[in-house]
Amino acid sequence: MTVKEVVDGIIKKTGLEPLPHNKTCDHLMSGSYDMEVTKIVTTFMATVEVIKEAIEIGANLIITHEPTWFTGIDKTDWLENDPVYHKKKQLIDQNNIAIWRFHDHIHMGDEDGIYRGFDKEIGWENFRITNPESLKYFGVCYQIPETTLEELCNFFKDRLDMKIIQIVGNPNMKVERVSVLVGGGSLGFGREEMPMELMNENNLDLLICGEITEWTTSAYVRDAAALGLNKGMLVLGHAKSEEPGMKHLPSWMQDVTPDIETIFIDSKEPFEYL
Repeated sequence: MTVKEVVDGIIKKTGLEPLPHNKTCDHLMSGSYDMEVTKIVTTFMATVEVIKEAIEIGANLIITHEPTWFTGIDKTDWLENDPVYHKKKQLIDQNNIAIWRFHDHIHMGDEDGIYRGFDKEIGWENFRITNPESLKYFGVCYQIPETTLEELCNFFKDRLDMKIIQIVGNPNMKVERVSVLVGGGSLGFGREEMPMELMNENNLDLLICGEITEWTTSAYVRDAAALGLNKGMLVLGHAKSEEPGMKHLPSWMQDVTPDIETIFIDSKEPFEYL
């Protein structure tokens, strides 16, 4: 199969018509659509470490969720004189690696593939509850067996191999009704108030977030807890909240690329902790 055949098959399976080129960031970042694919890697982000590991295992197509070139739409005009760009591009080009970004179509298809992978990884498929009508496409809400915020932190640290998790609220608070807002969704889609509206309208105990802004939703939850309300926040970060979607992509792709081995490579957390 060529890169184009793989890409076309994936987009078709999402149930979405291919988005216009100027309306999506799902572009080929390197290589050619005519390349024959030997082995595929899926990853949250095509970092230098991921690219090197792909080369070692003989893969020549990397499907990445997030940017290769450091901005949301992967523009490269600003990198013309940047040594980081040129050294990374040289590594990619010398090893004939094609990199395709799979961001918009995976979120916007018949089923959001990032949440599908999150549910598989965490085991919450059967705990989903409906969102308020006004926010029905914003995140996913769950009613889970009663636990505490601290117990849930320990669960995520173990399941997602995390060293540290940020929280807002009382570690001993009871948690049942939660919403997961992966990636940048926890910032609100153009409206900063959306996570707070969701918490109020769906009577949620806890927001499980990707990225946060310290003076919006986290401030709201902090004040709620200080006022004695049973409200909390658990912050997984952008990478760890969305990575399961790419981890479970190979099994979803099996009928698209039945004869091509597809392997997930963990791009790991971007930070070290001292």
